Amino acid sequence: MSAERRPLAARPLTEPHPSRLPAGHPDRARILAAHAAALAAEEAGYLDPATGLFVLTAGFLARRGTCCGRGCRHCPYVT
Repeated sequence: MSAERRPLAARPLTEPHPSRLPAGHPDRARILAAHAAALAAEEAGYLDPATGLFVLTAGFLARRGTCCGRGCRHCPYVT
């Protein structure tokens, strides 16, 4: 089974894998706040505060059941 298709990791849904959102990302705090608000509201995603693009939440991606392999920022299957 590839790393992208492994079962849900123990990492909390609120913490993206460092390869998808590095600790030093200049907009990390704003991104995590937008993600947390979308998770709390049980929304599928949020608008990226820097780009305005729609980003799926880890909660939405986890409910899908598998990784799609597209490199989603909040993919819960990345280990």
